[in-house]
Amino acid sequence: MLAETICSAVSAAGLGIAAVTAYRKRFLTATRIAAYSLVPVGLVLTGVVKWVSDIAFKPSVWLGFGLLGIAWLLFMITRAVERRGGGSRKERRAAARAARGEAVEPAASAPSLGAGSSPQATRARGKQGEQSAPAGSGEDFSDIEAILKKHGI
Repeated sequence: MLAETICSAVSAAGLGIAAVTAYRKRFLTATRIAAYSLVPVGLVLTGVVKWVSDIAFKPSVWLGFGLLGIAWLLFMITRAVERRGGGSRKERRAAARAARGEAVEPAASAPSLGAGSSPQATRARGKQGEQSAPAGSGEDFSDIEAILKKHGI
């Protein structure tokens, strides 16, 4: 009841200000002020003010908002952990299985030895990686150059 009275008073004051503004030949501003001043009465007549006041003064509603906030926080924490950890448990297990069975270099004729490989084989693999890296990066730059030329840069 008090909220409806306050909204009515605010609307009446706004309409009064709009009338004074229109008297001063500022019709566009007066129309805008009148529109703003009719909003509180419209909210009272539609029942929004009563709904908001019912929500604001019930502790159970605030408890519900608190629980929704906690649920949202838990969702965000799990998403952050999932992104940082590399996915779900099943995805990590599948990645570990694939890593165990996969050679270090897919083009190698023999499967790579694990941690006990000889230093000569490690050096040979390192030299092969060094030789193949510049060729791959050169292709990347040629693609970029072609795109830039296409756009006239």
